Amino acid sequence: MAEAAPARRAPIVLGPAEGRRYPMGRIQAVFKADGAESAGRYSISEWWLEPHTTGPGAHSHPEDDVFYVLEGTMTFLADDHWTDAPAGSFVLVPGGVTHDFENRSAARAGVLNISVPGDFETRMPGIAEWFKNHPPQPPS
Repeated sequence: MAEAAPARRAPIVLGPAEGRRYPMGRIQAVFKADGAESAGRYSISEWWLEPHTTGPGAHSHPEDDVFYVLEGTMTFLADDHWTDAPAGSFVLVPGGVTHDFENRSAARAGVLNISVPGDFETRMPGIAEWFKNHPPQPPS
């Protein structure tokens, strides 16, 4: 018996800064595609941190996290090692690995994040609420 063809998804074209925004004080996430848009396969978002801003804190989850630094220098934790990653850098954090990111520099920094598999955005309301109650601080 032949498998049913997957549902056709519409192309997405977004201009600079377009997408679903999640402001979190000194951090802002802009989701480009997630959930039904990617058939649950991946989530694509931008994360922008103001100068001298900590990230979400060390954490792990089952999804792989792929980061590409768009602007500035982002500092990443992977396992127990911090690394400065300037614009153009690529970071792959496999699922289950403890990681974090922060902007230790004096300039705004941004990353493109791809989370595989997707549907990460369903967690964003809770994440935004957490940041409302725990505002990002300057890195130590």
